[in-house]
Amino acid sequence: MPEGPSIVILREEVAALRLNGKEILHVEGNSKIDKDRLIHQQVIDFKSWGKHFLVCFENFTLRIHFMLFGLYKIDGRKDTPARLSLQFANAELNFYSCSVKIFDQPAYELYDWSGDIMSDDWNAEKALKKLKDTPKMLACDALLNQDIFAGSGNIIKNEVLFRTRIHPLSQIGKLPQEKLVEIVKETRNYSFDFLTWKLEFTLKKHWLAHTKKMCPRCRIPFIKEYLGKTKRRSYFCTNCQVLYF
Repeated sequence: MPEGPSIVILREEVAALRLNGKEILHVEGNSKIDKDRLIHQQVIDFKSWGKHFLVCFENFTLRIHFMLFGLYKIDGRKDTPARLSLQFANAELNFYSCSVKIFDQPAYELYDWSGDIMSDDWNAEKALKKLKDTPKMLACDALLNQDIFAGSGNIIKNEVLFRTRIHPLSQIGKLPQEKLVEIVKETRNYSFDFLTWKLEFTLKKHWLAHTKKMCPRCRIPFIKEYLGKTKRRSYFCTNCQVLYF
């Protein structure tokens, strides 16, 4: 699943095409939206919020949600049909295996930008309060909760819990204050590390826990289990990651 940093990269790649103010000339794809509504509309901006890529118009917003297997191509196509293809005079954006939806509001009315882990408006204090308001939530679920950490996905979850030495089945309400603060801080920190490494094409080289078999601290095997409400893969060390319960 594309995580927040990957959507930021998409946003920046599209920004480099200088499509702001440009008109969409042709729309196709197998999504169920009203595609005719987009034709000859002028794009005013491209934004990202969490795992959402947003094409912004004056009075409405097109949202691309990449789900588990979504991907995109700029000025290129896959052999399979696109969910949505947007064609401009000098560029083409193609989206696959994603959810596409139109909202009848401008983007700034749709989202709380302070909840986006990659946003300049990120508010750590709000995230900390949201954690404290969910004392029975498991740590592995909290790191995937888009209402708390918009943009955090399974890679970020596993790496942050390893960085902070917290067992994924720990209850949020049982964590000491300093550990809650650490989760918030490291989720933001790791997200920007993720972005840097992704741009360098070295992201996987820096994984300490995600998909790994051996704990680099303790030199014992990691446990791999499908945990939490979402049953996403968790990789953790039973020795150095403390279970708070």
